[in-house]
Amino acid sequence: MNISLFIAFYNDTLFPETGIAVVHVLERLGQTVDFSRAQTCCGQMHYNSGYQSEALPLMRKFIETFRNAEAVCIPSGSCVAMIREQYPRIAAETGDRKLAAEVNALLPRVYEFTELLVNKLGIEDVGAFYPHRVTYHASCHSLRGLHIGDIPLRLLRNVRGLELVELPEWDQCCGFGGTFAIKNAQTSAAMLADKMKNIISTGAQVCTAGDNSCLMHIFGGLHREQANVKTIHIAEILASTENASIENASTEETSAQKVSTRKGSRA
Repeated sequence: MNISLFIAFYNDTLFPETGIAVVHVLERLGQTVDFSRAQTCCGQMHYNSGYQSEALPLMRKFIETFRNAEAVCIPSGSCVAMIREQYPRIAAETGDRKLAAEVNALLPRVYEFTELLVNKLGIEDVGAFYPHRVTYHASCHSLRGLHIGDIPLRLLRNVRGLELVELPEWDQCCGFGGTFAIKNAQTSAAMLADKMKNIISTGAQVCTAGDNSCLMHIFGGLHREQANVKTIHIAEILASTENASIENASTEETSAQKVSTRKGSRA
């Protein structure tokens, strides 16, 4: 297949390793990956913050950029949820039938990274090697919005050398929620405390997820508590092989670490 990569603006800005990992995985599986420099933002941040009219041109830009894509791969459950749940509503509110038709035509070709691998390509073993004890956090958007279920776990179970440990209360929110963590800081911090307690209780070296936004939030808390647990996007685990590891969690800082540490140094 020819797969178009929509990287999400925060991955592009803060976690470029995730996009590189996605390309490594897909190309290793024989797929062709296209990256359009015309892409921007899906509009989720604007729409969820009440700036719905400002989200419209971003939606139009997304449709224009990926109109002819065979498949669109997005390593962010929250962006995919925004596109699937809100784009039809935004288009309907404009009264523009052509726009609504374009949205409906594109939606079946938009996939979150792990569901693309399993549901579209039919692959659960990507040939990865990652010799670490890992636990998985299910982001709210992937779990409740996309209903991805155990797809990421099926992929992780096929990674050689990886010891997968179940996360207690795995289906509970980490407390990030975008601007929620800012507007409701105390509630967010309490939710994060519960999530960190459960992660630490697993004895895992690494916590993974399909959304770097969650991982950034979780690692910030773990770093402040000086917990010896790293965070890494699932794409980076799946990109790692015995001969070439994209991210060696035992010796290198992950993307989320670097971002959180830099923020902490400026605080």
